[in-house]
Amino acid sequence: MPCKKCDNGKWKWGERGECKYISKDACEKANPKHYENLTNTKIVELIISDESEELTIDAISLVTSPAIEQNFVFFGKEKNNLTFAKIDEEKRMLVSPALIPNKQIFRHDPNTNSDYYVYFSKDTVRQASELYLKHNNHHKATYQHEDRVSGVLTIESWIKEGDMDKSKLYGYDLPNGTWFVKMKIENDEMWEKIKEGELKGLSIEGYFIDKMEKMSETVKPTDEEILTALNEIIQDIKNQTEQ
Repeated sequence: MPCKKCDNGKWKWGERGECKYISKDACEKANPKHYENLTNTKIVELIISDESEELTIDAISLVTSPAIEQNFVFFGKEKNNLTFAKIDEEKRMLVSPALIPNKQIFRHDPNTNSDYYVYFSKDTVRQASELYLKHNNHHKATYQHEDRVSGVLTIESWIKEGDMDKSKLYGYDLPNGTWFVKMKIENDEMWEKIKEGELKGLSIEGYFIDKMEKMSETVKPTDEEILTALNEIIQDIKNQTEQ
């Protein structure tokens, strides 16, 4: 697991490491064997399965450590982590990237005890954002990828398409193609956790597949294709006997 920045500005190795390194470079140098293994780690592009579009983005989870390594910004009358006067009067809202194109996200497979990275292309990010709304999942949310929670609703969803994108008003400077959401938090418990800093970002829940595995799959012919092929063979045999 790679080095991660702590809330106090220092760095730690992995999720459970001690926040004791003054820089990312110092953290990596202190864990050379682990880091050397990561440099050769597999990188997988995830895509959407044609057979399971409705499962692509099943919910958005409020989490302590977002996989995309971007915290959300929130604003309310009591407390906010923005300084823009135009949104000071807003209540119980948060804005966050949901997916960042080509952002490598660390993953660990417990079945094979192997580490790897995944990423999404711009096209996949856009398609995922569209399917999220198409299948009416804007009202589905979870807490730490475990418990379903009510009172958390996505009220805006957009893809950044240029330098004038409104995401910059919220302090973000992320690549074009990033999927942003704005959420209304009516759940009292979740809002308190956000204000207190326990929950820091969003993480998607959904079903994606490995692009390379998909491309390497043997395509099975349909019954219609088999029947057509048999008819062509029979016709060829008839033509040969008539000659």
